[in-house]
Amino acid sequence: MRVLAFSRGIEARRSHLLGAPASRRLGRRQWLVSLVARSLTVVGGLCFAWGLYLPAKAQVGQILLRHAWRQTLELGEIHRPWPWADTWPVARLQVPDLEIDQIVLVGAEGDSLAWAPGLIEGSARLEAGDGNVALAGHRDTHFGFLQHLAPGDEMTLVDPTGHGRAYRVEQASVVDETALGVLASTPQATLTLVTCYPFDAIQPGGPLRYVVRAVAML
Repeated sequence: MRVLAFSRGIEARRSHLLGAPASRRLGRRQWLVSLVARSLTVVGGLCFAWGLYLPAKAQVGQILLRHAWRQTLELGEIHRPWPWADTWPVARLQVPDLEIDQIVLVGAEGDSLAWAPGLIEGSARLEAGDGNVALAGHRDTHFGFLQHLAPGDEMTLVDPTGHGRAYRVEQASVVDETALGVLASTPQATLTLVTCYPFDAIQPGGPLRYVVRAVAML
């Protein structure tokens, strides 16, 4: 009996020793799965928050820019939206049928475009009355409405003197980012709106641009 009990004790201890490493491996595996799940949850939350942050920033920016635009019209001089800003309002873009009313900033750099559409450097002066005025904007905020414009739609661009010029959409096209001809000067008053394409792309940037061309209504 004692021999049998001793043998059973040895077998039980052997089973315990053999099972311990397996148990530890299982515990580590569960810990790693839990860690990965928590990490993915955090990353997903950050992506969601960032997706909300950009549109919110664009909306808040327009409120501040509207105040600066009013000061520009009243005082007849450049008025920066905040003291450290390196850009300022130069126009107001309106598309009544789509309920679009946006302040346009000078320059089309990344920092400026986060707040509002921008006047592309080298395009025609707004007060000149002719030439090609070219504006750029992000496809997922201010210029997302470009996909809804169609030939015949009308829009207005107001310059810093308060004078508004009406334009009618002629065409929309998709071009490569190297097709700088869309920004070239034109003999008639033209408004060119440019954004990235496609509109539902997951990654920003890309080589394609969506271009809307409108001509002044006489």
